[in-house]
Amino acid sequence: MKIMQQYITKTLVTSSAAIIASFLLSGVHIDTATTAILVAVVLGLLNTFVKPILIILTIPITIFTLGLFLLIINILIVKWVATLVPGFSVDNWWAALWFSIIVSIISALVQNITNHKQEDTEE
Repeated sequence: MKIMQQYITKTLVTSSAAIIASFLLSGVHIDTATTAILVAVVLGLLNTFVKPILIILTIPITIFTLGLFLLIINILIVKWVATLVPGFSVDNWWAALWFSIIVSIISALVQNITNHKQEDTEE
């Protein structure tokens, strides 16, 4: 039960971060809150199953670029989500890059805050 609660929480945080990013970036468009939740689910699935495979396949170029190629992988995943989810669009590569950065930062901050609150309540 706790795993499902964590998944739902992470999905809601990611969808909220996606909405915030769409407000901040002119090149990212999300039609509805339902679309944002669907973006979070698809983004989570691609990051869980596809991204590790892409990272393994691109180890040589990632080493050669000192890890910067990981940004390209993030951009590709965001653009892929935009093609899979109706009502979500990303105009260009720069918007996809900034979208991935903003969503990552907001999600990490919220997750860090919630983890600290959980540690405080467990003691």
